[in-house]
Amino acid sequence: MKSRGKNQATTAAHGPYHYTVYFEPQTDGSFAVVFPAFPEIVTFGRTLDDARAMARDALRCHLEGLRKDGEAIPAETPPEGQPIREEVVVAL
Repeated sequence: MKSRGKNQATTAAHGPYHYTVYFEPQTDGSFAVVFPAFPEIVTFGRTLDDARAMARDALRCHLEGLRKDGEAIPAETPPEGQPIREEVVVAL
């Protein structure tokens, strides 16, 4: 295997590939799809099931494009910490 630079981690050549995805509810009831590892991937679905299918398709197309262009498929870099979600209540 060829040596790679420190910041160029790659995954196995033939997957399966695992990446975190977030489904963000929109005001119209649809869901935006966000891949922290690939901010360039933009897709959505009318329902959560649609969004999941679109996420798989968008990720597959993106990774196939990287492979076709001879670019490395990066391993997911875990975030330094988990997001913290809290509700803030104030009284006026």
